Amino acid sequence: QVQLVESGGGSVQTGGSLRLSCETSGDVDRNSCLAWFRQVPGKEREGVAGLYMANGRTSYGAFVKGRFRISQDIAANMVYLQMDNLKPEDTAIYYCAARLQSGSCDPRPSVYNIWGQGTQVTVSS
Repeated sequence: QVQLVESGGGSVQTGGSLRLSCETSGDVDRNSCLAWFRQVPGKEREGVAGLYMANGRTSYGAFVKGRFRISQDIAANMVYLQMDNLKPEDTAIYYCAARLQSGSCDPRPSVYNIWGQGTQVTVSS
Protein backbone atom coordinates (compact mmCIF):
# COMPACT_ATOMS: atom_id res chain seq x y z
CA GLN A 1 0.00 0.00 0.00
CA VAL A 2 2.84 2.40 0.83
CA GLN A 3 4.85 3.50 -2.19
CA LEU A 4 8.05 5.53 -2.42
CA VAL A 5 9.39 7.49 -5.40
CA GLU A 6 12.84 9.12 -5.35
CA SER A 7 13.95 12.14 -7.33
CA GLY A 8 16.65 14.80 -7.27
CA GLY A 9 19.65 12.78 -8.35
CA GLY A 10 22.08 14.05 -10.93
CA SER A 11 25.70 14.89 -11.67
CA VAL A 12 27.73 17.34 -9.61
CA GLN A 13 31.37 18.20 -9.06
CA THR A 14 33.31 17.44 -5.92
CA GLY A 15 32.17 19.74 -3.13
CA GLY A 16 28.76 20.29 -4.64
CA SER A 17 25.34 19.68 -3.13
CA LEU A 18 22.20 17.78 -3.99
CA ARG A 19 18.85 17.39 -2.31
CA LEU A 20 17.17 14.06 -2.85
CA SER A 21 13.42 13.80 -2.40
CA CYS A 22 11.24 10.80 -1.66
CA GLU A 23 7.51 11.16 -2.21
CA THR A 24 5.42 8.80 -0.14
CA SER A 25 1.92 7.55 -0.80
CA GLY A 26 -0.32 5.37 1.30
CA ASP A 27 -0.46 5.24 5.08
CA VAL A 28 2.84 5.61 6.90
CA ASP A 29 2.32 5.17 10.63
CA ARG A 30 4.08 7.31 13.22
CA ASN A 31 6.19 4.39 14.40
CA SER A 32 7.86 4.05 11.01
CA CYS A 33 11.51 4.43 10.18
CA LEU A 34 12.26 6.38 7.02
CA ALA A 35 15.71 5.82 5.62
CA TRP A 36 18.10 6.36 2.74
CA PHE A 37 20.44 3.71 1.40
CA ARG A 38 22.90 3.66 -1.46
CA GLN A 39 24.41 1.00 -3.67
CA VAL A 40 27.30 0.73 -6.10
CA PRO A 41 27.13 -2.04 -8.72
CA GLY A 42 28.77 -5.18 -7.41
CA LYS A 43 28.60 -4.07 -3.78
CA GLU A 44 26.05 -4.46 -1.03
CA ARG A 45 23.54 -1.77 -0.24
CA GLU A 46 24.62 0.41 2.69
CA GLY A 47 22.75 2.65 5.08
CA VAL A 48 23.10 6.41 4.62
CA ALA A 49 20.58 7.97 6.99
CA GLY A 50 17.52 7.11 9.03
CA LEU A 51 14.73 9.07 10.70
CA TYR A 52 12.47 7.54 13.33
CA MET A 53 9.13 9.29 13.10
CA ALA A 54 7.99 8.66 16.67
CA ASN A 55 10.63 10.95 18.17
CA GLY A 56 12.42 12.53 15.21
CA ARG A 57 15.71 10.84 16.08
CA THR A 58 18.12 10.66 13.15
CA SER A 59 21.09 8.42 12.50
CA TYR A 60 23.78 8.32 9.84
CA GLY A 61 26.36 6.05 8.35
CA ALA A 62 29.89 6.63 9.56
CA PHE A 63 31.01 7.87 6.15
CA VAL A 64 28.55 10.77 6.26
CA LYS A 65 30.70 12.74 8.73
CA GLY A 66 28.19 15.55 9.11
CA ARG A 67 27.78 16.16 5.38
CA PHE A 68 24.23 14.85 4.97
CA ARG A 69 20.95 15.52 6.72
CA ILE A 70 17.70 13.58 6.56
CA SER A 71 14.43 15.41 7.16
CA GLN A 72 10.71 15.02 6.65
CA ASP A 73 7.80 17.22 5.64
CA ILE A 74 4.85 15.27 6.97
CA ALA A 75 2.20 17.52 5.44
CA ALA A 76 3.80 17.21 2.01
CA ASN A 77 4.39 13.46 2.32
CA MET A 78 8.06 13.99 1.56
CA VAL A 79 11.35 12.72 2.92
CA TYR A 80 14.56 14.54 2.01
CA LEU A 81 18.26 13.87 2.02
CA GLN A 82 20.31 17.05 1.86
CA MET A 83 23.82 16.18 0.72
CA ASP A 84 26.62 18.74 0.97
CA ASN A 85 30.34 18.55 0.25
CA LEU A 86 29.85 15.59 -2.05
CA LYS A 87 32.80 13.39 -2.91
CA PRO A 88 33.43 11.01 -5.82
CA GLU A 89 33.03 8.06 -3.46
CA ASP A 90 29.43 9.17 -2.88
CA THR A 91 28.61 8.12 -6.44
CA ALA A 92 25.90 5.47 -6.23
CA ILE A 93 22.24 4.79 -6.72
CA TYR A 94 20.35 6.18 -3.75
CA TYR A 95 17.18 4.55 -2.49
CA CYS A 96 14.60 5.62 0.03
CA ALA A 97 13.07 2.96 2.23
CA ALA A 98 10.50 2.58 4.97
CA ARG A 99 9.96 0.13 7.77
CA LEU A 100 6.54 0.32 9.38
CA GLN A 101 5.71 -0.39 13.02
CA SER A 102 9.32 -0.16 14.10
CA GLY A 103 10.82 0.50 17.50
CA SER A 104 13.76 2.36 16.02
CA CYS A 105 15.71 2.73 12.81
CA ASP A 106 18.02 -0.04 11.68
CA PRO A 107 21.00 0.37 9.32
CA ARG A 108 20.57 -3.06 7.76
CA PRO A 109 18.77 -2.95 4.40
CA SER A 110 17.42 -6.47 4.87
CA VAL A 111 14.91 -5.33 7.50
CA TYR A 112 13.18 -2.83 5.20
CA ASN A 113 10.31 -4.05 3.10
CA ILE A 114 9.27 -0.89 1.24
CA TRP A 115 11.62 0.60 -1.34
CA GLY A 116 11.72 3.25 -4.01
CA GLN A 117 13.17 2.65 -7.46
CA GLY A 118 16.38 4.57 -6.84
CA THR A 119 17.94 7.75 -8.20
CA GLN A 120 21.46 8.06 -9.59
CA VAL A 121 23.99 10.38 -7.96
CA THR A 122 27.27 10.95 -9.77
CA VAL A 123 30.07 13.07 -8.31
CA SER A 124 33.00 13.94 -10.54
CA SER A 125 36.36 15.46 -9.72
